[in-house]
Amino acid sequence: MKLTQEQRITLHGFNNLTKSLSFNMYDICYTRTKEEREAYLEYIDEQYNADRLTNILTTVSDIIGAHVLNIAKQDYYPQGASVTMLVSEGPIETAPTESFEESPGPIPETVVMHLNKSHITVHTYPEYHPDEGISTFRADIDVSTCGEISPLKALNYLINSFDTDIMTMDYRVRGFTRDITGHKLFIDHDIHSIQNYIPDAIKNLYDMIDVNVYQENIFHTKAKLREFDLNNYLFGYTKESLSNAEQRDITESVKWEMDEIFYGKNIVYSTKV
Repeated sequence: MKLTQEQRITLHGFNNLTKSLSFNMYDICYTRTKEEREAYLEYIDEQYNADRLTNILTTVSDIIGAHVLNIAKQDYYPQGASVTMLVSEGPIETAPTESFEESPGPIPETVVMHLNKSHITVHTYPEYHPDEGISTFRADIDVSTCGEISPLKALNYLINSFDTDIMTMDYRVRGFTRDITGHKLFIDHDIHSIQNYIPDAIKNLYDMIDVNVYQENIFHTKAKLREFDLNNYLFGYTKESLSNAEQRDITESVKWEMDEIFYGKNIVYSTKV
């Protein structure tokens, strides 16, 4: 349901709708030795430490038009980081009207800290296979807002902030609000697919699947990179230093890992393909 500016202002009291976006990204790397694995995890910890993640979330708050009330951040040992922001919405009449358009959000050039009753969090999870050379880095970002501000406008920026092989995105509108006649509104904007908030240039890089439950205002999209270049999954060396057999085995292992993450289940092949 697409509302006019006048309809948004004439709600009965505060807009009680909760809009939640969960963005999960995965970066896959093949590390042949313990030393390579430790070096990769050290690189990830440096690349995505609590300070940089705080800068990312601060920009997210600016994109969605929110005010930051409090920031808590932590780097963990031996690896990983978390950041939580409590945020608030400004007056309804200052809510950006473009937030209701089903289109990608901006990539800002400047950062202005602006978020009440809302929060943004990020947690990172570096991990590795105990027997094989696969290392996987995952970051979970949750943007939950009350009122008019839309977390979907931050999705384009989040995708561009991480090196992403696989993405899973969930968006849900919960609760209801009322207009001045008492009529319940269970959603206050049109949405057909999360994909409509992702630029075509990015969508062209990924295979994407939607699983949407429109009657429940639940939307899910997952994406996996289409093109595979083994050099993008090696840490500290290139495929030219490997034999053809090594290139084939590593390619199969990495693709297997990506398929299992993308489909969300363990996959048993008679032989690796």
